[in-house]
Amino acid sequence: MAFLNYSTKIGIIIVLFITAISCKEDKKTRVKPAEITFQKEGELSLYKGTNDSLIAKIDIEVAKSEYDIQTGLMYRNSMKENQGMLFVFPEITERSFYMKNTRIPLDLVFLDHNKTIVSFQENAKPLDETSLPSNAMAQFVLEINAGLSEKWQLEVGDKMDYFEYKIVE
Repeated sequence: MAFLNYSTKIGIIIVLFITAISCKEDKKTRVKPAEITFQKEGELSLYKGTNDSLIAKIDIEVAKSEYDIQTGLMYRNSMKENQGMLFVFPEITERSFYMKNTRIPLDLVFLDHNKTIVSFQENAKPLDETSLPSNAMAQFVLEINAGLSEKWQLEVGDKMDYFEYKIVE
């Protein structure tokens, strides 16, 4: 900068100063991320496998698309007791989930192609990326609040039925 005259140096310093000030984050204009809210897309009922008596009925979101399956219940801060997410896969195979970016503790209920419970992963820890395998062939996975499997006394062999609402566009 030795070859620049004094007024040019001052001008450059002022421009740099104004640029630095304008790049400061204004805390008043910071955008708060939108909360992801539950969108009821259907209803699900759980039945005792031995006598078909109703155990529980909940509202569900349905994850079928690749995006919905990958996102699941991530970034949610809460979920009501009468709500859950049902993952519907086109084929039956062993499944594995994890709790990446999932802030609420969950029970995962794995069901086969006959909509029969085949296994559980209970009290999955929020934000934990440890694998949560089905340990059995599964086509459906139901995520509910942690502790509900025990509260409802769900067992391998219990059944599920659900229906989705038709979306009219």
